[in-house]
Amino acid sequence: MELTDILAISGKPGLHKLVSSNNARLIVESLEDGKKRPIAATNKISSLGDIAIFTMEEDVPLKKVFDLIYKKTGGKEAPGHKEEARVLRDYLSDILDDLDHERVYDSDLRKLFQWYNLLLNKGAFEETEEAPAVEDAEIEEITTNDSEADNKE
Repeated sequence: MELTDILAISGKPGLHKLVSSNNARLIVESLEDGKKRPIAATNKISSLGDIAIFTMEEDVPLKKVFDLIYKKTGGKEAPGHKEEARVLRDYLSDILDDLDHERVYDSDLRKLFQWYNLLLNKGAFEETEEAPAVEDAEIEEITTNDSEADNKE
């Protein structure tokens, strides 16, 4: 599951997967209940692939933050979004040493951990780890076939 296909929609709880789109609307599927619904293209829609976390030096893409949380938890759930903000902030500070505490709000932290746990339960992180191994095997097979074709000429 690519983060660019996962959407946060203002006024709609949870995360949604993009199913299809046209000029006037999007068709999205809720990751929580699986229901599909149309969303007007005029709604404020953010792709998780475009979101980053503020740090003192440069913004860190959400995918990298999720990967760091995944490594820290060993593939298990992170603290829940209903934990105290101090607990969530301390947890994220352990992962990102230079987290910008002034620009990252408590509500941002709650969304981050809620999204991470939801995506983890949907198997989003396991798929991304397996995908490169498949691609490497395909590349090796293509390279081998190309080499054999060159040798025959």
